[in-house]
Amino acid sequence: MLVAIYTIWIRDIVRFYRQRSRIIGALGTPVVFWILLGSGLRSSFRADTNAQVDYLEYFYPGTLVLILLFTAIFSTISVIEDRQTGFLQGVLVAPIPRISIVVGKILGGTTLACGQAALFLLLAPLANASPAWNTLPTLVLVLSVFAFGLTGLGFVLAWWLDSTQGFHAVMNLLLVPMWLLSGAVFPAYGASGWIQNIMFVNPMTYGVSAVRSVLAEGTSGTGPSLATSLLVLTAFGIAMLIAGAVSVQTKKLN
Repeated sequence: MLVAIYTIWIRDIVRFYRQRSRIIGALGTPVVFWILLGSGLRSSFRADTNAQVDYLEYFYPGTLVLILLFTAIFSTISVIEDRQTGFLQGVLVAPIPRISIVVGKILGGTTLACGQAALFLLLAPLANASPAWNTLPTLVLVLSVFAFGLTGLGFVLAWWLDSTQGFHAVMNLLLVPMWLLSGAVFPAYGASGWIQNIMFVNPMTYGVSAVRSVLAEGTSGTGPSLATSLLVLTAFGIAMLIAGAVSVQTKKLN
């Protein structure tokens, strides 16, 4: 089982980095968003605290989360591609537990997402958001747990969809709005009541808040505390792992 998990894990990492367009899309698009939106809104932005927070600094954690999201989602497209080429069918008839596929795929996407996020952290000094050395272990933990949940979500969606076109449609319809309503672009305090309710139940809200809290060394503004965010993200990751295992057992591949 461990050999199967490791093989699928490494295979997905190698495959992703051989496709340069996905690397650029997962990292380059969020960076462009950060530069353009951060520069365009920095003069009119007001944070939900008394401190004077530049919008580039406020938007930085949200962009980091967007990189996690894009990388996790782009990596799980391989589920659909592997099904179309017959690779998954071959793995399913092999004498290994099906959970190996779920864990291997999710670990592969998690590793890729954290690697891409680490590259973006090199730009943190430009946003005055460089993490302190003593907070790096916590930041790695937050990013890893959150990336695990996002990759699990991508895996579940990809397992039930039959085409990459449908996958991209679901991403645009569901995942991008989830990110927009996570506190990444604007704080919850000034939003409409129904928007605040959506943000409260959105797991990405807790991911953004946790990253922001670590980068600000314990201060998350009016958002959830770091402990609460980590608890929610852990539950989210476990739920997605279970959902992935159930999906593999339930839906038969054509």
